[in-house]
Amino acid sequence: MRLFLLILPPLFLVSIVLGIWRFEVAQRTSEDLFDRSLLAAALAISRDVAISEGDALSPQTRRLVSNAGGGEIFYHVTGPGGIYVTGYAYPPRAETPTSPEEPQFFVADYRGEPVRVMRMSETTTIGNLTGETAVTVWQRVADRDAFAAALALRAAALMAGLMLALALVVWFGVQIGLRPLNDLQDAIRRRSPDDLGQIRRPVPKEVIGIVATLNRLFAQVRSSFEAHQAFISDAAHQLRNPASALLSLAETLPEARDPARRQAHEQALIAAARKSARLANQLLSLERLRYEGVRSVKRFDLTALAAQVCRDQGPAVLSRDIDFEFFPSPNPLMVSGDAVLVGEAITNLIENAVTHGGLDMTKITVRTLREGPDAVLLVQDNGAGIPDNQADTAFRRFGQLRSGEGSGLGLSIVQDVMQRHNGSVELLPVSLGTTVRLSFPT
Repeated sequence: MRLFLLILPPLFLVSIVLGIWRFEVAQRTSEDLFDRSLLAAALAISRDVAISEGDALSPQTRRLVSNAGGGEIFYHVTGPGGIYVTGYAYPPRAETPTSPEEPQFFVADYRGEPVRVMRMSETTTIGNLTGETAVTVWQRVADRDAFAAALALRAAALMAGLMLALALVVWFGVQIGLRPLNDLQDAIRRRSPDDLGQIRRPVPKEVIGIVATLNRLFAQVRSSFEAHQAFISDAAHQLRNPASALLSLAETLPEARDPARRQAHEQALIAAARKSARLANQLLSLERLRYEGVRSVKRFDLTALAAQVCRDQGPAVLSRDIDFEFFPSPNPLMVSGDAVLVGEAITNLIENAVTHGGLDMTKITVRTLREGPDAVLLVQDNGAGIPDNQADTAFRRFGQLRSGEGSGLGLSIVQDVMQRHNGSVELLPVSLGTTVRLSFPT
């Protein structure tokens, strides 16, 4: 309907313009035809007056005068010397004198209504008199207008019929032309909500682009759905172990009568609860990054943010008898992004170092510095390290280099955060331990 309504108004506008033009043409045509009929009547009257020497008009001329198309014709004839010969007694006069050399046309008033007048003069001989014979013929303007209106009305009726036929043709043409889209719509409507396969039905070339876009969208939705399902499955599997551990510790706690043993169970229960809470927070962070991305983009100092994270993580790191040092950049490192997400990434790097560094790790160092146009943060440790051939596994969701250690989400979250901030994360080759480099555009 929208396409139909877009096509018709220009056509109607053109038809209105053509109707106005056709009316003007009909009016000019009727005036020309009536003027010619007046001239023909005047010539016939002049001939008959000359032949009959002013006595009477021939039957053919009387029929011409009485049957003139579009209305009655009046006439008046004077012979040599202005002598009245025949016709109506008092013809209309021109407001201004006219030249006798050629037929003159003008509009005058006759008995209270406008008329179109033609007057012609020629030299004739009537009896024994020779001189100028003047023939004046006239016709009501109203008769002319009525004839022109009838012509215009017939043209308008014809044009209206053509426009109606054209509208029907356009309507059926639009219906037939859009039928492939309607068929495609029906086919998609009949699909099951779980059917995200490609549309393989043959379609006209005009809608191939739409079908290709829909197929690409279906593929993206299917990929997102599969990734979401895989994430839910992995998350359920990862949460099962901490939940079981919490339940086992909680069930054995009432049986611990010895204060020392009871305190040990309580500490283990607290540690398991913290691990479970940390895993849940990491899972929420991953989902927030996936579906919300960077929510609030602001300018902040990377060095100040890293210092705050180190202050928050310091007690937990130092309690493990690990040296913890922070070396700030001498100048502020202003970057744009979500400070909460970046702080989460730095926290994950420090916790990863503590969790996966091994028993021999004695030191963790955090640095901020400027390298060219980038703001850089380094987290270094002297622990077990990550082999080069296992770097991809370390950054994969739930990827664990050694079973039973951590959740396998820390570096995956870091990578997602850096991608959201148009930055990069990489493992630097070192001889001892692990060095992770975060690079932010400034």
